[in-house]
Amino acid sequence: MIHPEFMKLTVAEHVEALRRDARRGPGTRRRPVIDTRDVELRLCRVADDPQLDRLAELEGRPTPHGRFVVAAVRGRILAALPLMGGPPLRDPFARTEHLLRLLEVRAEQLREPAPRRSFVPRYVSLIRGSTHA
Repeated sequence: MIHPEFMKLTVAEHVEALRRDARRGPGTRRRPVIDTRDVELRLCRVADDPQLDRLAELEGRPTPHGRFVVAAVRGRILAALPLMGGPPLRDPFARTEHLLRLLEVRAEQLREPAPRRSFVPRYVSLIRGSTHA
């Protein structure tokens, strides 16, 4: 279910794009819009192993080990990106450029953030040292 306000904005943008195209006249073409409604981004599951093996076979390389972020369209995995980095697996017979960009963003979100250095113990020790002087 799409939120009504979001639907209004989407419809307004579409109407504006149609008006722009009408002003351009015939003979000019708009870039095709990529439909992402049926795309599912998720972590791989054990049941996905046969599809991942198939993608690796289509690319002529062994299936990498580890977890993947997969892009499934209507239940069929078309692209997969190793979560810990490495080249993606993709179906060479399907358009996957838009899926690879989505997978990269999602994989970055799922990776653990780099550990941050904490300055709290240093400041605490400085404060403790200054009160005893």
